[in-house]
Amino acid sequence: MQLIEVNSATTAREFIEFPVRLYRTDPNYIRPLDSDIESVFDPKKNKLLRKGACIRWLLKDNQNQTIGRVAAFVNEQTAQKNEQPTGGMGFFDCINNQKAANTLFDACKNWLQARGMEAMDGPINFGDRDRWWGLLVEEFSPPSYATNYNFPYYRQLFENYGFQVYFNQYTYHRLVKGDIAEKFTERAEAILANPDYTFRHMEKKNIQKYTEDFRVVYNQAWAKHQGVKEMSPAQALVIMKKLKPIMDEKIVWFAYYKEEPVGFFISIPELNQLFKHVNGKLDLIGKLKFLYYKWRGSITRAVGIVFGIAPDHQRKGVEAAMVLASARGFFHNGKIPYEDYIMNWIGDFNPKMIRVVEQIGAKIYKTHITYRKLFDETKEFKRAKIIQ
Repeated sequence: MQLIEVNSATTAREFIEFPVRLYRTDPNYIRPLDSDIESVFDPKKNKLLRKGACIRWLLKDNQNQTIGRVAAFVNEQTAQKNEQPTGGMGFFDCINNQKAANTLFDACKNWLQARGMEAMDGPINFGDRDRWWGLLVEEFSPPSYATNYNFPYYRQLFENYGFQVYFNQYTYHRLVKGDIAEKFTERAEAILANPDYTFRHMEKKNIQKYTEDFRVVYNQAWAKHQGVKEMSPAQALVIMKKLKPIMDEKIVWFAYYKEEPVGFFISIPELNQLFKHVNGKLDLIGKLKFLYYKWRGSITRAVGIVFGIAPDHQRKGVEAAMVLASARGFFHNGKIPYEDYIMNWIGDFNPKMIRVVEQIGAKIYKTHITYRKLFDETKEFKRAKIIQ
């Protein structure tokens, strides 16, 4: 076997094409958009590359056939926010061969150690947690947009190497017409009746206002989490501009207390129900297919991508009111364009949020795992801290 660094247009193309061949007989596999993967490793599009470091490899067998791929990276914004400096590895794909997998894992470990890292998390993204994060271990059905999909045997490859569970990631599901617990509804209605609180969906024509409202609440609700940094106005604007073309404003909701933003619940249509038809390419043909299947009404699922309540308004029923208010957004002129709803993963380190989604009748649909590998195995392994 031979490791080859991805350092040319040819090897970069093979990095994208190898998984397509690997999963060619798997009916549940949906090819990611080539541009989404490429952007992770493009310094012009991924600002983390300006200060961080990244490398990719292909693994070839003795017949010069690709049998694996992987990336390793150091995110300078998060690497030192652990008891030990921690790098990342991701975009791992490999045949069912432990020796091959170990070769890829060792390459990541050695490269990260040379840069002062003492552990690595994986498989994760060289970027935000809402994309390409965690190893799928339960429910191998078609993936949602920008989420990891892999063969079941990957779990054994990781755990045999010595990766340990850092945290579990639960993706929840419920039918749009499903019942909501009476107790939950009562709490929600009490907040909705309070004139100090107002709830409304986003209006694209006022996107700058809602962008700033999103940023304010995000920095209060999420920036305290381990591995999450504060969001700048420029970063918030980039996020909203990316979401705008695909956004259904009726399912993007905000909460206000005396007109100050205190919560948000952002959902989008399930794009993979369209992207599965474009074979990873949004060229002219791909765009035409995308528009055709969108016109046919192929999107029947909505995806909640991020939810946040300012700390001063948590545990007061605002979460319940936000969910109930946003649920009304599924009704368009008396019709329901979405049949079911999934919520982007919630870590087992966030029991408060787990309780909220379970109270509205959602059930665990998929489980991913973020693993951590300590390079010095004599040190105590600690799981992700529980958010109190």
